[in-house]
Amino acid sequence: MSNRLTVIAGPTAVGKGTVVRQILEKNRTVRLSVSATTRVPRPGEQDGVDYFFLSHEEFDQMIENGEMLEYAVVHGVNKYGTPRKPVQEALNKGFQVVLEIDIQGARQVKKSMPDALLVFIAPPSWQELERRLASRATESTEEQKRRLETARIELMAQSEFDEIVINEDVAKCADEVLDLMQA
Repeated sequence: MSNRLTVIAGPTAVGKGTVVRQILEKNRTVRLSVSATTRVPRPGEQDGVDYFFLSHEEFDQMIENGEMLEYAVVHGVNKYGTPRKPVQEALNKGFQVVLEIDIQGARQVKKSMPDALLVFIAPPSWQELERRLASRATESTEEQKRRLETARIELMAQSEFDEIVINEDVAKCADEVLDLMQA
């Protein structure tokens, strides 16, 4: 398995996080990149484990210094991004690194690390995506509607990715992604 950055992206409720957890369980040489954020830690979250918690000034300085592979402002308030240094260090040590981010972040990574493998996780059908989002019951009906509108736009970006893997079965999807990472 070559040490390469793999970017996992796809629409809301497609199961990206679940697929990534399966990948990490199946292959101990794969590392998940820890994102940085300016939001306040939630109870139980640890700096450097769940996120790198930074001030807005620290985050902006990292952007200015070219230390972020990708970043975004979410809901016009908090910043989220991927620090370049830990990813590069893990790759240099021979690990595979997986990054679970949104479509815009994937585009930024492709510009700064053109050799990264971009994998789009797609739903088996639109109806299944709607069902998964509704079954989570973590968002209001209005929020679900907003997320589905975003998902329609994200699905149109599939052609920008190196590979498309349909998440019909989580274990099978994780295996397919691992096979792509090993190719």
